This record gives sequence, C-alpha cells and structure tokens, in this order.
Amino acid sequence: MGYQTKVQLIKRTNSEQWYINLPAQLAQAMEFEQSEPVEWFIEDKGTLALKRHVNPGSVLKRKTRSSLRTRQSLETSAPVAAATTRA
Repeated sequence: MGYQTKVQLIKRTNSEQWYINLPAQLAQAMEFEQSEPVEWFIEDKGTLALKRHVNPGSVLKRKTRSSLRTRQSLETSAPVAAATTRA
C-alpha cells in the first residue's frame, strides 16, 4: 500500500527549498522520532530511498522472543502429562 504526497517548492530571493512531507500514518507506523537523523539515497530517477541511522528493530522479533520466554517458563513450571499409546 502506498501513500501519495506532493513535492513542494518554496522559492526565496536567493534560494529555493524542496519539501516532501511524510504522511503521519507512515511516520507513526515506522516509529519515527522528532529530529531523528535520516539519509536520502538516489537509486535511479524513479526511486528515492530513505535510510535511518538507527534501526529500532523488528516488532515481530520482539514479540517472538517474549512469547518464547513465556512458553518456556510455562513448560518448566507445569507438570507434563505422560502420553499413553495402545498397541
């Protein structure tokens, strides 16, 4: 899913400045912080890439680790029922 935005230009007497706004939904989903340093890269004339200096890590990995610890603690504290088989 993409978010559309417009390139904005502010012309001054001696200079001009270009802006590309980051939609709030995207910034929140990426967990950006105010004044966070980022770096732009030009891949080609159709692709502009934004790279963060600090990667906050994966939400999935954090959830996986915590659920693993919870599962391990439950397994060690709960008695294990013996399995029976019939021949």
